Formats: sequence, structure tokens, C-alpha cells
Amino acid sequence: MTAGVRATARIVARADGRGATSLPVLAGEGPLAPRRTRASGDEARVLLVGAMSGPLGRDHFTVEAEVGSGALLHLGSAAATLALPGQAKGEARYDVRLRVAAGGELRWLPEQLISAGGSELCVSSRVDLAPGARLVFREEQVLGRAGEEPGRLTSRLTVRLDGRPLLDQEVACGPGAPRGWDGPAVLAGHRALGQLLVVRPEFDAAPVAPRILGECAALTPLAGPAVLVTAVAPDARRLRRLLDEALRDMG
Repeated sequence: MTAGVRATARIVARADGRGATSLPVLAGEGPLAPRRTRASGDEARVLLVGAMSGPLGRDHFTVEAEVGSGALLHLGSAAATLALPGQAKGEARYDVRLRVAAGGELRWLPEQLISAGGSELCVSSRVDLAPGARLVFREEQVLGRAGEEPGRLTSRLTVRLDGRPLLDQEVACGPGAPRGWDGPAVLAGHRALGQLLVVRPEFDAAPVAPRILGECAALTPLAGPAVLVTAVAPDARRLRRLLDEALRDMG
């Protein structure tokens, strides 16, 4: 059986002692090319640039980022990630591994993941936070291109704070997913789904109240200094608008 592409991108952010954030490690290979871009204040900003198509069948991509104490990293992508079937049959994998130290802040804000028809992709995101770490984590998934049925997409997000579980959830969509994924209790016919996780130490003293955000989104406080916004929408544009409005409302 044909093996797919294996590629890893690694980013390490550190406070430089002069009020800014340095990037002592900024490395990628194959289709994962991290590039530093212009930023302001104490923030370092990095975009992941897709140097080739993928992930395709049996590819395995990994993104690793570590943020030290006092550092602020904004990590995004230059374009949407498109999961495609490729010539090699079998499931592709996309792993995200993020670590944030006490006093560090990570803003994980990539563009959408699009599950094209015939593709098979498993996404695994794991975030480890120290007490006092700050996080904004946005995840957006679009099922199929215009007029196209989706591929099979499984996505799991696991977040631990001080070694304890803060959030652990999985969603599966498309052919081969458990029955009901497209039913009224899950996506209700929508083709864009997303979530926004915000972790801030001040939420311990001033918890955010749960609330409904329009017809297709909700904000839920977690058992810790964190809130989770979940949303579905007919398309990527409206999903982004829902999540952006929720983030702005939190200040």
C-alpha cells in the first residue's frame, strides 16, 4: 500500500526580555511551511503556508507549538486546508500539539478545514495549559465544496489545564460516521460547524454566563476558567461571523 507524506512544523515562542516575543524555533517540512509575518506590540505572528496540496490519503501532518511564559503567539494559516482523496487509499491524519506555559498566550486562528468528497481525514488536537495560561482556539470545518457531498471527517479536541481535563470531545461527519450526524440533534442539514474555546485566568473570579447566540450557536462556561462557543451555519462565511462576534463580545 502506498505510503503518504509525513511532515511536521514546529514553532517555539519565548519572551525576549524586551517586551516582545522571539521565535527561537520556526521550522517546517514538505507541505507545512511556517512563516513569520508583521505583528505589533509583544505579539509574534506566524502563518502556516501550504507548500503543496493535502492532506491526501494516508498523509500524516503534525503541527507543534510551544509558548513560554510571557510570550504571545498568534498562529494562523494563509489559506483553508483542503482534505482530498488522493491516489493512495486510506485515512489521512492531521495532528495539532500545543503547549502554553504560565503567563503565556496562544491564539490559534487558522482558516477553515474543508472535507472534500471522497476524502478520509482524522484530526486530533491536544492542548496542554499551565495554570495562568491564556488561550483562544478556533476550529472551523466545512463539509464538502460547493454542491459536493462531504468526505469522512473525524475530529477530536482534548484540552488539559494543569494536567486535568478541561475539554475532551469528538465529532464525526460524512460517510461512515455514526447515524444521525446530519440529523436535527447534530448538524440539522448545515454544512459548516465550528467551535471557539477561550481560556482566561480572570474567568475564575468573573465567570461568563451561558447564553444562546442566535439560532445556531451557544456559549457554555466550562468547569474551569474557560468558555466554549459551538456553532453551525449553512456556509463558512456565516460560521466565521458567528464566532468572531462571540469573541468580540467577550472583550
